[in-house]
Amino acid sequence: RRVGLSLPELRLAAERAGGAPLPFDSREPVPTEDPLADRLGRTRSSAEDQAYADALATLHDPAETLTRRGLLTDDALDDGLAGALGLLATPAVAASLDVVVDGVRARAWHRESGGAVATLATVDGVVFELAWFPAAHWAGELSRAARLLAGQDLHGTTLPDAVDLPFELLDAAGEAVRSGRADLLPVLASRHSGSALDADGAPIGDVDLTSMLSALVIDTRGRLRALGAGVSDDRTRLVGVVSWVLLADGWRALRPRRQTDDDSDHRVEVRRVAPDDLAVDLAFVLTEVVDSRRSSSPPIRSAAEPGRRDP
Repeated sequence: RRVGLSLPELRLAAERAGGAPLPFDSREPVPTEDPLADRLGRTRSSAEDQAYADALATLHDPAETLTRRGLLTDDALDDGLAGALGLLATPAVAASLDVVVDGVRARAWHRESGGAVATLATVDGVVFELAWFPAAHWAGELSRAARLLAGQDLHGTTLPDAVDLPFELLDAAGEAVRSGRADLLPVLASRHSGSALDADGAPIGDVDLTSMLSALVIDTRGRLRALGAGVSDDRTRLVGVVSWVLLADGWRALRPRRQTDDDSDHRVEVRRVAPDDLAVDLAFVLTEVVDSRRSSSPPIRSAAEPGRRDP
């Protein structure tokens, strides 16, 4: 099931579900008066906080709207809605997604336990989508977070489907662009000449490498970060991260690895991926955190092994 809820409705539903905590800070920002606003104008953050507070103020009474929709009857919350909120508060495995595409930000919280999944998602922090379903449908739900390109034209890029770069080079190129020194990209490519490899393991020339770095750190349209965690009985969380970037022709996964066993050569594989691949990438992260949990606590049922099936 999927249910759309405003923030006041979500707060009230969580309260009726035994005071279940939400996976984010649901307190409203309090606009503060800036003594310099009359002289220098309002800051962007204060204007956004005021607009957010104004939007919430226009919403109807949550008890009334939940009752009208059949989700609240005599102060009793719908059983499915209450169960989903309870699962959000007490998961065995958790994943949190943060996606930004062309300036639009979407956030989603996925929680799993006992073969059931509940998700909460929002774009504006005012309206939320709450969903709950069997874990067998989790992969399809994860791919929705990366499908913000639907209906948009895609263009080519100079970055190949797969490239292997030293982490130091990628980090330095990003810092150069953030500092307004994109002109340093050819210098960095020359300094790391021969260290970047194509999909066949062959070295990439300096000119091509400069073009690839430009596409990767300048021409990005968005990014996706997914954080996975196994939740133990004492509430300790073991965390892993999936990171993607969006280029003109689609998503690329950033997969760190070590060239040698002595930790001296950190590298990043940049590989083309599709939205459906997010579940695969996240499965590796969740498998690691669940395996780490098993080594120090009793086993749990998770997305990595619902009934011993593949995630």
